[in-house]
Amino acid sequence: MIARLGSGLAAASLALSLGAGLALSPPAATPATARQAIDLSDLAERVMDAVVNISTSSRVDTAPGQRPGQPPQGRRPGQPQQPGPGAPFDELFEEFFRRRGENPPGGPNGQQQQQPQRRQSSLGSGFVVDASGIVITNNHVIDNADEITVIFNDGTRLKAELVGRDRETDIAVLRVQPTRPLKAVNFADSDRIRIGEPVMAIGNPLGLGGTVTAGIVSAKNRDIQSGPFDNYIQTDAAINRGNSGGPLFNMAGDVIGINTAIFSQSGGNIGIAFAVPANTARPVVAQLREFGETRRGWLGVRIQEVTDEIAESLSLGGRRGALIAGVEPNGPAGPAGIKTGDVIVRFDGREVRNSRELPRIVSETAVGKAVPVTVVRAGKEEQLTVTLGRREGNIQQASTGDQPRGQPPRPQNPTVSALGLQLSGLTQELRQRFSLREDVRGVVVTQVDPNSRAAERSIEPGNVILEVQNEPVVSPADVTRRIEDLRREGRSSALFLVANAQGDRRFVALTLR
Repeated sequence: MIARLGSGLAAASLALSLGAGLALSPPAATPATARQAIDLSDLAERVMDAVVNISTSSRVDTAPGQRPGQPPQGRRPGQPQQPGPGAPFDELFEEFFRRRGENPPGGPNGQQQQQPQRRQSSLGSGFVVDASGIVITNNHVIDNADEITVIFNDGTRLKAELVGRDRETDIAVLRVQPTRPLKAVNFADSDRIRIGEPVMAIGNPLGLGGTVTAGIVSAKNRDIQSGPFDNYIQTDAAINRGNSGGPLFNMAGDVIGINTAIFSQSGGNIGIAFAVPANTARPVVAQLREFGETRRGWLGVRIQEVTDEIAESLSLGGRRGALIAGVEPNGPAGPAGIKTGDVIVRFDGREVRNSRELPRIVSETAVGKAVPVTVVRAGKEEQLTVTLGRREGNIQQASTGDQPRGQPPRPQNPTVSALGLQLSGLTQELRQRFSLREDVRGVVVTQVDPNSRAAERSIEPGNVILEVQNEPVVSPADVTRRIEDLRREGRSSALFLVANAQGDRRFVALTLR
């Protein structure tokens, strides 16, 4: 389970384990251990004042007859809930909020008030990047907040205003008005970090205030399926709820990432945490500061991963690039000459190693910029130039929007078998049977051998074959002829462009044996 770190304080457990009768002397520190401890102490002292706690409050609706803290009716299993009156840690949190000069959730003295709305508080972390008062945190820390308070290491509390937010990278920029210049830290070049490199995290876990933990970079470029630009840094530094938005430092005291999520079944630290890389955050922060919003480049294509079979079918010489599965009719890619079936291997001078990298590279490129693009088409590289549009407002990237290719199928085509598929011409009866859109043209799959490679590739009855190896097909005979041609050429696999009932397209590589 991937859990966001900044959340309302719903429950906590503070346990002290005292070993009776045990008097163990700690081992003597080796010179290397002592030197590392001094380095971490110096580093923490140098950057601590730039790290802040974020306190937010918001009004949330309470259903009639529902006590504040109770989950609403119809809550889905697994949704977080806050404990109701009499929960085990009520006294702990009442005292916690009083010490901070705040009312505990539910009202003064912890009394649960019957009212349509209640005030909800949550805690997170952040850090200063500009001495004039610019603070970075996670968007989910301040999402839906009515009031945001930034608390500094010396106890100073300043109200913050929201400069801008980006939900896709989970970054928010805040501004406070200090009476004197603040301690600020810089972003590092996160592309230069190495797996195994030591790191230090500072944040506000469970509302305890400035807390320092250390670990290493466990992995880079992690995709945790949270958004289109996932390339997280993974670390084993102890990070818990409340650390969200806090910095992950290298040993030079620069920020290599923004702590954002943890992998945990319980919600607590198990040594797997994720941070947004500095190189992802830096351009987002710059745009939010300048415009109050992001302005990302947009290519207007639908892409898919290049598998080993697809790479062989397209003569790529190995898995690389991003395969174009569709082109938006009104997007920038079409006028630039980018076509369905192309594989983008280089964009604006940067190598595209896989399909995950292309959206990130495009989004980091300025709107309106004309950039060189290298595609592989029919086994050869071609150079194109595309002028990027703006991604915001063009949210239909997942649908291809391609104009249908080929002509309507000939009505009397016989049904044939090929590669574990039963194929038929697309008659009106079959269109109704499989609820196919009127603009879908090609050869319809009526049956699939469950033991075939096609079944393994999730081809299903009702799918429509549009192309075989970049050549449009309109009848079963076209498909079988194309397969035989490829076999004579010595090909071991063929690339099929397949559409579902809604017209969504994808490439599937099938072996010809």
